[in-house]
Amino acid sequence: MLDQEGKYKLLKALHQRDSAFVIPNPWDAGSARLLSSLGFEALATTSAGYAFSKGKLDSFASLGRGEILENAAEIVQATDLPVVADLEDGFGAAPEPCAEDNPPGERGRTCGRIDRRRDRRSRQANL
Repeated sequence: MLDQEGKYKLLKALHQRDSAFVIPNPWDAGSARLLSSLGFEALATTSAGYAFSKGKLDSFASLGRGEILENAAEIVQATDLPVVADLEDGFGAAPEPCAEDNPPGERGRTCGRIDRRRDRRSRQANL
């Protein structure tokens, strides 16, 4: 079993190798165990998958920071693989509070991915 630094090094190597790798999205501990058993090399949480499994919308109004991080922690505990956490918009508007509020390694995750903006007006107009 890899420690936190070993998981980080593995994830970094996966991103730097010449060939692509597939990183599936478990939505809970059970799906993390299943995907791990299928031979995947890393996992990435999914706010949408988690939200839909709970009958919620994938939105800031439906999912809070604590709930998302607790789900990520459950996934981390269910596997020995590196886990990238979907951190929505970082749970804040400015970069500094997001970085302070989401330190690397929190709750065992290997790293986090911030992939949204709180102000979605420009993207909504294109839907």
